[in-house]
Amino acid sequence: MSAFPEFGPGAETHTLTVDGVTMRVVTEGEGPDIVFIPGGDQTAEGYSQQFARLTERFRCISYDPRGAGETTSPSAPWTMADFARDCAAVIDAFCGGKAVVCGLSLGGLVTQQVAIDFPDKVQLAIPMGTAAYIDGFTRDWMQAEIDLRRDGIVLPDYFLASHYAAFAFPAKALHDPKLWAEVKPAYTTRFANRDPKDLIDQWQACLDFDCREGLRTCPVPMHVISFSEDVQTAPSMCKVVSDIAPNGVFHEIPGLGHVSMARHQPGVVADKLREILEDVLGK
Repeated sequence: MSAFPEFGPGAETHTLTVDGVTMRVVTEGEGPDIVFIPGGDQTAEGYSQQFARLTERFRCISYDPRGAGETTSPSAPWTMADFARDCAAVIDAFCGGKAVVCGLSLGGLVTQQVAIDFPDKVQLAIPMGTAAYIDGFTRDWMQAEIDLRRDGIVLPDYFLASHYAAFAFPAKALHDPKLWAEVKPAYTTRFANRDPKDLIDQWQACLDFDCREGLRTCPVPMHVISFSEDVQTAPSMCKVVSDIAPNGVFHEIPGLGHVSMARHQPGVVADKLREILEDVLGK
């Protein structure tokens, strides 16, 4: 089983090379452009179930970020500004220079940075499961994951799903036998072949991130989506973003975890995205 559900037959794959970064980009649909930025350890397929639900009214675009999938880039260390420039290049190449930008987790941090650094390119920012900076439990957990790999420790395949799924889904979802039968092999596949250096480099960029000052003057409408059962980025972390942003709006979806948009409740997330898009864009 693949790490994420595959794209439908209408999706098209492209290659974009800018400033030494060669990105795999996937597009599908017609309508207003939405660029979806994957989270840590994710490829563009992380949004395949959102594409399936939104491409009737929107043109959906995603890509493999630095450190994942088929994208190649200069060696790390990378900063969130580097990730933001990559997204801006996708917007220029595929969206005529302006788009809605949406991202989860690492992608949520990048979404904020794109809005701060390139406000003229972002019509609306929708960061999900995000933070203005990372502290507390989440910081300690991410640092431990980085240090473990720097110490040369490799997690065995039999441990991967039970470890990472607990950070991705709420308890009720994990104890659904049908869902677990999908999640277990998928999460084993997702992390079994993960290059330790790629994980370190992506996650370190997250720990180095702090956009509080930039958010204070960011003019882009910022609709922040949180999930009530999110262990990685609790709603309180997400609300800091919406509270600081001058045009920030906070949303909390009950009963969902950090990665519930894939396999668990993709329709619920798509419905919320559609609601926000229709409200802000008037489509």
